[in-house]
Amino acid sequence: MLSYNSVKELVDAANENNCRISDICIKDQAKKMGISEEEVYKSMEKCFDIMIESAEWGEQEGRRSTSGLTGDEGFKMTQYAKNGGGLMGQAMSRAVSRALAVSNCNAAMGKIVATPTAGSCGILPGCLISAYEDRKMDKKDVVMSIFTAAAFGMIVAEKACIAGAQGGCQAECGSASGMAAASLVELMGGTPQMCADALAIAIVNQEGLVCDPVAGLVEIPCIKRNASGVVIAFSSADMALAGIEAKIPADECIDAMREVGDAMSRDLKETATGGLAATPTGKKYREQVFGTKG
Repeated sequence: MLSYNSVKELVDAANENNCRISDICIKDQAKKMGISEEEVYKSMEKCFDIMIESAEWGEQEGRRSTSGLTGDEGFKMTQYAKNGGGLMGQAMSRAVSRALAVSNCNAAMGKIVATPTAGSCGILPGCLISAYEDRKMDKKDVVMSIFTAAAFGMIVAEKACIAGAQGGCQAECGSASGMAAASLVELMGGTPQMCADALAIAIVNQEGLVCDPVAGLVEIPCIKRNASGVVIAFSSADMALAGIEAKIPADECIDAMREVGDAMSRDLKETATGGLAATPTGKKYREQVFGTKG
């Protein structure tokens, strides 16, 4: 059975068995859980179905958070995408709109899939729903790619962390972008090593990203960071598929992320006492929500 202690372990196992990382992961999880691979797959398929439902819910007009600080980001971006998509084009704008929609769903206390956390819940769905609905990729392949994302997520959690309170937003949106990038590479027929390179590229592009939620809520700037995380995932996947190597191995990138998180000020790790949360406007929002000065 796999220990999920390193990306190299996963890549080597996939290469030795001449298969995808997702194939290795689903077999391993079935053994560990004492159930069939089909049962494990069905469970993951249900998660993907919930991602789709969350995006569809969040794309509707009037989806606002309880705090009133955020809402309709998914709806507005969806309408923008339908009208051509602007600078990014329709395909990327739709991916971003789905990420915003799922994040809106989370902020409004709706059902989401933490991938790997609630604060970064829009990134993987934004990427994979777009692959499924816009690029018409086979649903089974899309669901299987989530196992690759999950395997890498388990390694990040083991070697570093996936909590903003421990490692900053690099541990949440950074990890989610890397997981999504790896899943996209597999979907496009990339090698296990390309999946690892995509993970690494995405992580280094968000290394040092702080967690500074305004009023301590997973809304500002979290929702918009999910949107940028999708763009980073796609660009990282495309770089890896183009044959661009990460240069620094994925395992070392994860180690570096942990070291940066450990060195990061407490004020910049989900305490809402630094960064955007400590700006004059951020403090006003806190007072608006809680009725007390922060």
